Amino acid sequence: MGFFNKLKEAALKEAKKKIMEELGMGGDDDETKPTMTTEEFERTKPDELRKDIRMISGCQDRQTSADVSNVSSFQLPDPAGKAGGACTSTLLNILYADEQVPEDDLSFVEVLEEMRIKLKSGDYSQIPQLSSMNPIDVNTKFDLVPDTATGTKRAVMIGINYVGDDPGELSGCWNDVLNMKKYIQDVHGFEEENIVILMDDGIHTEPTKANIIDAYKTIIAQAEENDAIFLHYSGHGTKLRDDDGDESDGYDEALVPRDFQTNGMIRDDDLYELLLKNLPDGVHMTSLMDCCHSGTILDLPYLFKGDGSQTEMTLDPNMNLDAFIEKLTGKLMEFLQAKMAASLSL
Repeated sequence: MGFFNKLKEAALKEAKKKIMEELGMGGDDDETKPTMTTEEFERTKPDELRKDIRMISGCQDRQTSADVSNVSSFQLPDPAGKAGGACTSTLLNILYADEQVPEDDLSFVEVLEEMRIKLKSGDYSQIPQLSSMNPIDVNTKFDLVPDTATGTKRAVMIGINYVGDDPGELSGCWNDVLNMKKYIQDVHGFEEENIVILMDDGIHTEPTKANIIDAYKTIIAQAEENDAIFLHYSGHGTKLRDDDGDESDGYDEALVPRDFQTNGMIRDDDLYELLLKNLPDGVHMTSLMDCCHSGTILDLPYLFKGDGSQTEMTLDPNMNLDAFIEKLTGKLMEFLQAKMAASLSL
């Protein structure tokens, strides 16, 4: 962590210390790990953190994602020998093999653990994850769009192959988007006019940093209560030195737009501002991130790993909840007050 980032982190800790002193609370020696149960956190967290946001990621933050050289082995619609991202291809193999949905409903646990089994059988080490703003019963039915989302369904789908980059060119991201688009249209009823596609194929809108940001801003601005949003990103992901001291590992996760060499990356902090802060109440949003280092790119507090190590979704043990709350809501003091009141009532 750089000098200025250390200063910012120290400033956050000092601010929290002063707030806790004002409230008559003792210090907290562990700044990075949640000290509350799920029930305690749910009772005391700000209302802004009750939005319906979920993310499926292809791997943990420290892992890289991978391309599948031939998606025909995954029984995807119209594979034509093209490559596809391992996460997207595996998910569709479970949910939409041969363009058919499973006869029986599958739970979140079953889908993620089956993804891991299929990835492992193909010698892929990545572990799929589900994260959420609110706790999810992972033994309930898996669905990209819940039955309660009865309004308009909109999607932004981004596939970047980085054509001509050497090294760095990918081969499966366009196919990821086209296959997933067919799935959400056929199974979930998304309409063509409500799907925005950005791909570097010379046909669709170019996935530049500005265009991606504009697409995200637009879909959030259009959303109304009971609507559903689906975000799909297939491309490069990366890690950058944290520039504001809110990451426990010292790194921000980031998306890599087509023009990253001239205009830079889209950090997880940017995604906060674009997607989380301004999402209207009552809107359901699911994001599928098929890229490297994507495990916590939205920094959602609840986490379930599809590797058989968990039986339920829990608070992410590596998340700095205080920094998360202050950054997203600016209500750290209110949270600590509620936390103190809850502890005194026990």
